[in-house]
Amino acid sequence: MIVGDLFAGVGGMSEGFRMAGDFQIAFAIEFDKDIASAYKKNHIETDVYPMDIRDVDVEELHRKHPHIDVIIGGPPCQGFSQKGKRLNLDDPRNYLFQQYVKFVKEFNPKYFVLENVPGIITTSGGYFKDQIIMAFNKLGYEVNYGVLKASDFGVPQDRRRAFFIGQLNEIEISLPQPSSICTTVQQAIYDLPFIASGEGNEISCYDKKTTCDYQQELRGNSKILYNHVATKHNATALRRMAMVPIGEGGKVLPEEERTKSIYSGTYCRLLAEDVAATITTRFDTPSSGRFTHPVLNRCLTVREAARIQSFPDSFIFYGSKTIQMKEVGNAVPPFLAKAIANVIKNNELCHK
Repeated sequence: MIVGDLFAGVGGMSEGFRMAGDFQIAFAIEFDKDIASAYKKNHIETDVYPMDIRDVDVEELHRKHPHIDVIIGGPPCQGFSQKGKRLNLDDPRNYLFQQYVKFVKEFNPKYFVLENVPGIITTSGGYFKDQIIMAFNKLGYEVNYGVLKASDFGVPQDRRRAFFIGQLNEIEISLPQPSSICTTVQQAIYDLPFIASGEGNEISCYDKKTTCDYQQELRGNSKILYNHVATKHNATALRRMAMVPIGEGGKVLPEEERTKSIYSGTYCRLLAEDVAATITTRFDTPSSGRFTHPVLNRCLTVREAARIQSFPDSFIFYGSKTIQMKEVGNAVPPFLAKAIANVIKNNELCHK
């Protein structure tokens, strides 16, 4: 099946559909040029458009890609997010889903998958949810929606995202059902080299064998380890992390060492036998959340965060460290996207 990816980011959703098999990503649109470049390097067969979606000539794109089976993507979520400043209902960033609808109307795919933050379902009394559903109903789609938890699909992370999935001709399609697979932080990252703060290289080697299916699946046939570089923390951060025992957080710090951070997970260690908290774009900073390694006095590397997001080791992140963290932290976990892709694939098989 042929797929078009809108608001693509680095390609977490595309990667999940690629993992499912039988899907080809024809085009992707991503506003951030650095992130679009990283997408292209990981999806060389895809036409990537590094531009504002509002500037894309939809009709010309349709002529180039006349047959699209699935449209996927997540419009920017600044207006719905629980973090940052609340925006008014008339803020244009809250209406980019209309651009998504415009593409669906033009391409008339059999399916669409729209992803966003959970708040989009409940914000303003369900106003945005209702607007999205009505817009697609008018185009002939039956829409199902809900909040999916990444850890229910083998992702070692407590990440919740809202999904709207629609099928043409007013036929309802279900959301994926949770699996019985539970992956822990230890299973996700403990086969990677235990490097200290300031150590590591963008290109390095593995130093141990895999010990579980999750590690083996993400390592695959990779012989080279990418993006495993530990942040060089300052003396204050290192001192504080050294004071936090395994399984504990910043609350155990002496009063004079505590910070005024607004994040509840400040200086908290990841729990080896549990899933991680939501990976954000600041996972290299101990005061930004529960991002301190379970046993080492440093925060996660880009590769460790990518593992927790369920990216394969063959997927390489490019740009500065800040750009790489945006690529990882803003992505849809590929395993979660794969579960949705499998629903579509199985639905096709059932109706052949």
